[in-house]
Amino acid sequence: MKKTILAFTALLALPIVFAEEEECGLLNLASCLPQKFYEFIISILNAPIQPLLDLVKSLLTEPVNLSLFISLWAIMLYIISLFYGILILYSGFNFMVSGYDAAKRANAKEWLKNIFMMIVLVQTSYFIYSAIIDVSSLLTSGVINLIDRHFFMLTADNIVNIGLQFFFAVCYVIVLLIAVILLIIRYIIVAIGVVFAPIAVFLYFIPPLQDYGKLIMNFLGTCIFLTFFDALIFLSCSKLIEIALFENFKILVMTSAFMIANLLMLYLMFFSAIKAAFSVSQKGVGVVNTVKSVGKYFV
Repeated sequence: MKKTILAFTALLALPIVFAEEEECGLLNLASCLPQKFYEFIISILNAPIQPLLDLVKSLLTEPVNLSLFISLWAIMLYIISLFYGILILYSGFNFMVSGYDAAKRANAKEWLKNIFMMIVLVQTSYFIYSAIIDVSSLLTSGVINLIDRHFFMLTADNIVNIGLQFFFAVCYVIVLLIAVILLIIRYIIVAIGVVFAPIAVFLYFIPPLQDYGKLIMNFLGTCIFLTFFDALIFLSCSKLIEIALFENFKILVMTSAFMIANLLMLYLMFFSAIKAAFSVSQKGVGVVNTVKSVGKYFV
């Protein structure tokens, strides 16, 4: 009797299970089969795109691993620390020989204060740099989580989109590959940047070399927060397809979003750095003049 009741209950539950898992039936077979066929084709098209999208998301949101370069950072710290004693002696000597000259005494005190600030920032540069990267990662993750996860995927929502996706799918994959390459370059730059962070702080507190320190800081800061600006571009473009004018051109909006992000990364990582380097070189006019200016400053 119990077996009969269990079998009857299982039979009653079958239609509910099939109703949840299978939407097609005899009554809607004509409309269901084309839809399933489109979904099958779209899943095939999404197969090579999904790994690229996962890699892009990981490169955008995951914090950069700095542990590989911590030994180089420690070596750089050791080299810079050799100058601490010289700078402190120089500051103390200036303070002693300043006599009753209030301007020189104030300058010596200011220089001594800057040296101690430099020592603290240089010694903690790894932790400060890592904290800045974590902040950038959190900001980027927060923006990425606001984007619909289906925005970057090829979908079968209407006939116009399906047709455009067949024509522009290859272009979309190429743009994705370029984005992955640029994000990998950015990842490497940010990872190696931890070695140059103490150098940037050290140069920033040496007045004749301050422009070089600013250049390194600006470049590293731009590369760190570059993913946040990319995420803002993706969020803005994802909101465009909610407008009736753009909802039938989703593949074009997605491709345009990655193209804009790629151009932004190219400009900020390379062209802006080259432009800043040229401006610094025009001020310093070569290494020889820079060395001379440093010598004159200390003398």
